[in-house]
Amino acid sequence: MRWTRIAAGAVYAIAGLLVLVTALSAIESNEWWIRIWDFPRVQILVGLAVAAIAIGWIGRRWRWPALGLLALAAAWQVYRILPYTPFASREVAFADDAFDAKSCFSVLSLNVYQYNTDYARTIALIDREDPDILLLLETGSKWAVALEPVLRRYPHRVDRPLDNTYGLMFATRLPMTKGRIGAIIEKETPSVFASLTTRGGTPFNYIGLHPRPPLPGQDTEARDAEIAIAAGRARAMKYPVLAGGDFNDVAWSHTSQLFKRIGGYLDPRIGRGTYPTFPAGYPGFRWPLDHLFFTPEFRVRSLGVGASIGSDHLPVTAVLCLGDTVPDAPAPKVSTEDRKDAREILNEYRETDTH
Repeated sequence: MRWTRIAAGAVYAIAGLLVLVTALSAIESNEWWIRIWDFPRVQILVGLAVAAIAIGWIGRRWRWPALGLLALAAAWQVYRILPYTPFASREVAFADDAFDAKSCFSVLSLNVYQYNTDYARTIALIDREDPDILLLLETGSKWAVALEPVLRRYPHRVDRPLDNTYGLMFATRLPMTKGRIGAIIEKETPSVFASLTTRGGTPFNYIGLHPRPPLPGQDTEARDAEIAIAAGRARAMKYPVLAGGDFNDVAWSHTSQLFKRIGGYLDPRIGRGTYPTFPAGYPGFRWPLDHLFFTPEFRVRSLGVGASIGSDHLPVTAVLCLGDTVPDAPAPKVSTEDRKDAREILNEYRETDTH
């Protein structure tokens, strides 16, 4: 009996913690200790389900109030992640026969993890996928040397190796009229901007991002501002836009959703799955940090997450098509509330940056 009471107490404590972090995740704040609970929503949902089963089995006092709170918390988590399951309608259609080979191209995006020294596996991945567009993040000086032989095959490149875990390398064999690496917010976290053309002659723009993550003592003002500014730039661009990279933010977060609406993007994962990419070494505890968004002119022929190649992230691969067809879905509308949220994000960053 004594051990039963101890077990019940432990279960109630765990259940209370899960309900608490769910409540924290509902707060719109840039405090790191709140924003981190955006990430493990799937894992928290599983924990809530297990806690409910355990309370139903061994709980006595407060069983029904506890189950009610767990149900509310689970409903909130389901609401946030449901679009990224096969139970939701797909936001992006598959490419059909209207797109010929010249309209389609392959994409590979990977955070290599700067301290990963298994260069051969990344090189083998690039050889195997042979992508038309390649974005590599966390590429320091050693990575630049190791990857030079394989990247030399690409006619168009813009690189900025940095040893602060925010270096990047961009390469493409599609025609590129412009390409540059520049800082949106912080010099130490550059982004890539390129003007490309499909082999069929359709122009589009590419944005590659890698803002800072929420960490102990590091809130998300800079990350959120970078994402918001990038979204605004995309909305202002003349041609279709493809955006990708390690956003250090999950697909279902308020910031990522705001990025989608302001930038006029669609997400090919909606209605298909979460496509988790981090942390690579823990299959049951991954969440989607690496993204691929695009405006409604694009279609998706394939989308996938590759196997581990020694990094703490998994690679994202896709084949996309872009032609003269009419978009299936309109770009997400930007509401007055969205514009207000974006202004607040920028104001919070400016206030923090002046201190």
